[in-house]
Amino acid sequence: MGLLSGLVLLPMAPVRGVVWIADCLVDAAEHELHDPAVLRARLAALNEDLEAGAISPEEFEREEDQLLEMLERSVPSLPVRHR
Repeated sequence: MGLLSGLVLLPMAPVRGVVWIADCLVDAAEHELHDPAVLRARLAALNEDLEAGAISPEEFEREEDQLLEMLERSVPSLPVRHR
């Protein structure tokens, strides 16, 4: 970037900084959302809530289905061996 373009774009520096921070936050949230360890921990907590009576069996099944679907998408399937 040249001196002239640097001076012209200088007022946009705070906006570019905010956009960069927002991108970092989105990346971190997506990583945590799709991390298999986090999903397994959420499944365990969901099971504990069911056993404690904090949630109904219907709510448990609905949320469990969502978490298992996310877990399937986050973990690549193993290759199938042909004999």
